[in-house]
Amino acid sequence: MTLDPNELEASAIYKLLTGTIIPRPIGWISSISEDGINNLAPFSYFNMLGDDPPHVMFSTRRDNNKNKDTLNNVLTTKQFVVNMVTEEVVEQMNTTSQSIPADESEFDLANLTPIPSVKIKPMRVKESPIHFECELVHHYFLEGHQQGGACVLIGKIVMMHYDEKMLLDNYKINLENYKPVARLAGSNYSKIGEMFSIKRG
Repeated sequence: MTLDPNELEASAIYKLLTGTIIPRPIGWISSISEDGINNLAPFSYFNMLGDDPPHVMFSTRRDNNKNKDTLNNVLTTKQFVVNMVTEEVVEQMNTTSQSIPADESEFDLANLTPIPSVKIKPMRVKESPIHFECELVHHYFLEGHQQGGACVLIGKIVMMHYDEKMLLDNYKINLENYKPVARLAGSNYSKIGEMFSIKRG
């Protein structure tokens, strides 16, 4: 079957892409409003872009042509934190995906502990074992949308925080302790399963 995205409903494109491009890492993004309200929301349109210098990206949808609080906060303050999602916090992560008024905090909703960052204003999630403090360097609104499109945000990592249990010798990650969770489609998530190695040619 050959499908032209220009001839499909937005909901069909969403289901096809989110069901195909899997598993996706989850960027649990914390930000802060001009009024000092701590915001926290998960984004599975998320990944690293480079390591020299270290950059990450995430993209937030604009349903019904409306910005999410995260987008408004990051565009205003130019800062955000990526908190990585593990098996231990996946339920709380899911709770923070709810839509609540902008003057309320998802930290309170999910019973999470905000802790200060070192170089930026947005708070980190204490219950997450890994955090990246980021400064916004670029953003781009996707054009030609049907229902509001999306905005891609690129941030430079200016500080990294790792629970010591997450690290092995020589800065390698201890996957047995890390236990990351990835996004699939719908209400489905995945854990790390069978792993295999292939040497580069």
